[in-house]
Amino acid sequence: MTDEKTFVVEDQTSEAMEVATMAGHILLENGAEISRVEETMDRIASYYRVDSRNFFVLSNGIFSTGRRFASVEFIPFKGTQLDKVVAVNQLSREIERGKYSLSEAREQLTKIRAMKSKPAWEQILASALGSAFFCIIFGGSLMDSIVDFFSGILLYFFVLTLFAPRMSKIFGNICGAALVTLFCLLSYRLGIGDNLGNMIIGAVIPLIPGVSFTNGIRDIANEDYIAGMTRMLDALMVFFCIAMGVCLVFIIDSRISGSMIALSGMSVDTFTAKVPIQIIAAFIGTSAFAVLFGVPRKYYFISGICGTVGWIVFLLLTRLTNASVVEASCAATIAVALSARTCAVLYKCPITVFLICGIFPLVPGAGIFWTSYYVVANRLSMALGAGFTAIKVTIAIILGIILVSEIPFKIWRSLAKRKKQQKAM
Repeated sequence: MTDEKTFVVEDQTSEAMEVATMAGHILLENGAEISRVEETMDRIASYYRVDSRNFFVLSNGIFSTGRRFASVEFIPFKGTQLDKVVAVNQLSREIERGKYSLSEAREQLTKIRAMKSKPAWEQILASALGSAFFCIIFGGSLMDSIVDFFSGILLYFFVLTLFAPRMSKIFGNICGAALVTLFCLLSYRLGIGDNLGNMIIGAVIPLIPGVSFTNGIRDIANEDYIAGMTRMLDALMVFFCIAMGVCLVFIIDSRISGSMIALSGMSVDTFTAKVPIQIIAAFIGTSAFAVLFGVPRKYYFISGICGTVGWIVFLLLTRLTNASVVEASCAATIAVALSARTCAVLYKCPITVFLICGIFPLVPGAGIFWTSYYVVANRLSMALGAGFTAIKVTIAIILGIILVSEIPFKIWRSLAKRKKQQKAM
């Protein structure tokens, strides 16, 4: 009788480990940071009385071991669907409150895994709006943004039909960057658009690896150095692929036309540079990327607000003070991270949902383009200057996120407690 009871307990333990591992798998392949995966698995395992020390999580794998259970799963990053991250996070909290048995929890996780991504038309429209309004953020004119609207449509049609289902990440990013660069270049040659540089910067924005970049920083801040460096390396590789795609088009164009097209650096359109237009552009652009990252629809507005807060801080510092771009980027990152963390507590949602979208206007996408262009144009001193500035902005963003991560979580817990008390009244 004792042996039979022991077997039943061990069988339940194995099933609990399978459920926790399944939850971690869904989180990891859909853009969650390592600390989020570990916390969720620990929450589920602890409720079902399983030692969470039996789990070891890496950036693309989960190791689970027990007396009668062992599992090693390789988990490639498929793409960002933050609505699945939100759903698993909510499920883990409901499990902790005793709402689901093991079999019911497994069934709910199966449903979450089967959740479909946003409709193709919604993603294509979001790409178009994101490209157009980020072009405005980076100084483009209305005509530049119109070109980028159509380049965004072209890019995401390519991503959904060819890149995602048939190409590797490296080759797909090179081809995607080359495609939209060629589109912008042809438009500029035909007299459509005012500044080619601003057009290309806005056009390649949907390819920027915001998830890998942001989660890499957060993993490093949480002392998950292996995972953090792996994700940062992945982000750097994507940046390099985008730069390569841009360079290839410029090289081919120079061979056909006989000379490199001359660009004089970033220009700022006086109309779109007005603060109200910049604020609107930041809000719509950030909200558009919330769609591309699979954020639940009810959080589109909040994600847009987080991005807008950061961009307002950036504008105020660069226009009203003597702050450099690097200093303004650090301060704006702190503002975004504080906003994202506050919203995460108030809405009981992973901070990743708001932080990844909110940080996007500050990612040095312009630096990638200008470094690439100056290299191809054989203006190496200017390439070094643009590249070094991009690196400094990246370090400023990392510092801003780390500083906010160090703020004691009890401050936000007290905020959530106060909100709960207000609801009770």
